Amino acid sequence: MARSKEFDTTEVLHKAMEVFGYYGYEGTSLQNLLDGLGIARQSLYDTYGTKRDLFVKAVKHYVEEKSSAVVAHLERTESVKKAINDIFQVIVTVLQDEERQKECLILYSAIDQVPHEPEIAAIFERDRLILEKAFYEALLRAQTQGEISPNRDLLALARYLYHARYGLTQSAKLSDDPKVLEDISAIILSTLDQ
Repeated sequence: MARSKEFDTTEVLHKAMEVFGYYGYEGTSLQNLLDGLGIARQSLYDTYGTKRDLFVKAVKHYVEEKSSAVVAHLERTESVKKAINDIFQVIVTVLQDEERQKECLILYSAIDQVPHEPEIAAIFERDRLILEKAFYEALLRAQTQGEISPNRDLLALARYLYHARYGLTQSAKLSDDPKVLEDISAIILSTLDQ
């Protein structure tokens, strides 16, 4: 009879996001993972496979979880400008929190893997298509509601907003000054008023 798992696999994925976020993919050792995840070596291999397998699963989980939240917020918030403002405010708040930031910084490592890891590239490509579409549809709604000028290139703006989200994560890695993220976010949001 197979033993049941004595740990929450989703919680372990969140811990893996933190470990990979802190050390980067290349810098994460097996011992870093075992210490950070709090599971035995055999459980790691049996449940997640190799370090690379765990990294891919953690990136996929992170991207899908965050993107689903963005799409849901865009769809349920009446004011599109408010929804987009909320989305970027959450990103800034998380990136300014030393503990919560660790999870987000997995993106820094993941983006580095895109050129030579087709599976990671595919995760980001799916994410791009989903979020560009969600931003575009929300911006169309904003235009019909009179929140955004009728002469805007909405597809270009949707693409910009998608990439700007990831740009903030990169900025958090480069500066520990919270004002930097706030300033960048303010400029991003100002593009909605042009």
